[in-house]
Amino acid sequence: MMPKNITAWLSRTSRKLLFRHCSLCQLPLEPNDDYWCQHCLNHFPSSPYCHRCGTSTFQNVEYCGLCLAEPPPWHRLYRLGEYQPPLQQLISQYKFGKKFWLAKPLARQLAKQIAEPAPLLLPVPLHRRRYWQRGFNQSHYLALVLAKELGSDVNHHVLKRRRHTPAQKALTKQQRKSNLANAFSIQDIALPEHVAIVDDVVTTGTTVSLLTQLLLRKGVKKIDIIAVCHTEKPM
Repeated sequence: MMPKNITAWLSRTSRKLLFRHCSLCQLPLEPNDDYWCQHCLNHFPSSPYCHRCGTSTFQNVEYCGLCLAEPPPWHRLYRLGEYQPPLQQLISQYKFGKKFWLAKPLARQLAKQIAEPAPLLLPVPLHRRRYWQRGFNQSHYLALVLAKELGSDVNHHVLKRRRHTPAQKALTKQQRKSNLANAFSIQDIALPEHVAIVDDVVTTGTTVSLLTQLLLRKGVKKIDIIAVCHTEKPM
């Protein structure tokens, strides 16, 4: 006979497999659902946006007015949605609540938006001090799942964060730029012509702009930005 504790574990496991629930609304999931039911997925904040910079627009466009005047250094931005509920809460739980398993469903949904995957994905790097505090690099976890879904490779050694900086969250665009001056470096290795930088949230775009410029100087021809969320640029 099986020990009682093993029997109880098998019973709990079978119940979970048979009666799965949406992690957002707690209603039962359909057989083809992953972590969230279709009803909750329909409430993910996904509005039309500029495919160059990620800014919300009335309809999907290749270049918004801002990009026609002053385009960002990268070539394409893919995003799952805006930084609003419920994605805002999910990012917070993932990034600060150490719920690293959320990388899988978030990246799977994000992968559906990417029409032309880059052969190489580069996660935004963390300084070792921030890594020790958080315990993992959220961008690296997203990149690993995305690579599997898209058939791409991941290299988390190409881009390095060589200087620890204060958190960007409460800073203006100009303060963010000063805060990140000389914060990144790039490894001297051969890179494909098309790469993608992976991040969890793009706000002003300061971080990904600096990384893009490093890659352009290395001879990369096409650079995509892949992010779960995009926020409107603060003044």
